[in-house]
Amino acid sequence: MEYITHTWHWAVAGFLIGMVMLMLNYFGKVFGMSSNLRSLCSMTGIGKKVPFFDWDWKSQRWNLAVVFGAMLGGYVAVHFLSDASNVAINSKTIEQLAAMGIDAPNGKLLPDALFGNQIFHSPKMILILIVGGILIGFGSRYAGGCTSGHAISGMSNLQLPSLKAVIGFFVGGLIMAHFILPLIF
Repeated sequence: MEYITHTWHWAVAGFLIGMVMLMLNYFGKVFGMSSNLRSLCSMTGIGKKVPFFDWDWKSQRWNLAVVFGAMLGGYVAVHFLSDASNVAINSKTIEQLAAMGIDAPNGKLLPDALFGNQIFHSPKMILILIVGGILIGFGSRYAGGCTSGHAISGMSNLQLPSLKAVIGFFVGGLIMAHFILPLIF
């Protein structure tokens, strides 16, 4: 049980992800999380009014199982298998977060200032959540997929647009972490 609750070496996790991608490629499937939003919207019948959602979502039912599996796996991992004692955060990062008023996780994986229930009492944090959600939704649609779709599936299929998207994700993440986050907090 101790092996499951601790962080796995990147080579083990990478190998497992690679095996899953080989199996998906073998069976002609493409992995991605954001495409499930299109499936969920199509299931409502909105495709009669919006042509983008008029497609055969039933052919992607297997991918919906991936979403529910990810949610179930996340729940099980957090509530039954988590051991944050092996999460090592650089002391300089903790100092920088503290300067912005963000508490160190202190044995948790997520700081309460960003992920605790108190964020729903702050209009500023609610606005940040709404704007961030819109930007993520727009960005994943504009990029033709989300980070998992491009970085895992697209890159494993050697797609040049996925390489460009992943480079954009990293550049955007660096800009956010070093320039925008300090302005917000």
